[in-house]
Amino acid sequence: MKTGIVLSGGGIRGIAHLGVLQALTEAGITFHMISGTSAGSIVGALFAAGNSPQTILDVFLKTKLFKFILPWPGATGLMSLTNTGKLFLEYIPHNSFEELNIRLSVAVTNFSEGKLVYISSGKLIPVIQASSAIPGVFKPVMMDGQMYVDGGLFDNFPIKPLQKNCDFIIGSSCNHLPVVDKIVNFRKLLERAAVMTTNADVKLKAMECDVMIEPEGLGSTSDFDVKKAEEVFWLGYNAAIKKVKNDPALKQLIASKLTQ
Repeated sequence: MKTGIVLSGGGIRGIAHLGVLQALTEAGITFHMISGTSAGSIVGALFAAGNSPQTILDVFLKTKLFKFILPWPGATGLMSLTNTGKLFLEYIPHNSFEELNIRLSVAVTNFSEGKLVYISSGKLIPVIQASSAIPGVFKPVMMDGQMYVDGGLFDNFPIKPLQKNCDFIIGSSCNHLPVVDKIVNFRKLLERAAVMTTNADVKLKAMECDVMIEPEGLGSTSDFDVKKAEEVFWLGYNAAIKKVKNDPALKQLIASKLTQ
């Protein structure tokens, strides 16, 4: 049975996908294909290249990747993701979709033409850089003479590439919003509105997944709250472990993998 997993965008919250992948691999699940947007594309690419979830977490925590991809105090104007290239090359030295251990599809927005594109071949690193280039924060990434930005503009939960290639689809979303009765400041208001926008069609797409993993309330964590990286990892891990133990479809999948 060909198993696929879709990884949503979500800034720092995307580290939850690492916890999910850790729990699922511990349970014996292997993947035929991964589809990701933004942070999900970075996690998906690093994992598809053969790096363990723990190794990828260490990349975020120890190699100053945050410094390369996040807007830091004092920064002015649009920032560039160019500096991430050398770091990604350390963990994906072939820089190629075709040489990954697991098939990967990345959602990006062609900003020049104003349309969504799913890319699964050619040079890899520019594509994951583009998929993570939040408009207004990062400069668009140039590919073949056109501008590309965050895939989450049009599809923050790119299940479509998996539907024609996989028999069983697992969804991992890191943007669940808790119920609130007040907003403490304008920044929180904008952040909540942004998550609501990107979540607009997730419920419908979740119904197309065989299993959906979504840590509750994680959407209240800021995209750029680097101090919560490890906490976010374990929220994803625990949510996935709960599914492994209790979800009938996932338990059946694991049983089938064990008998292969």
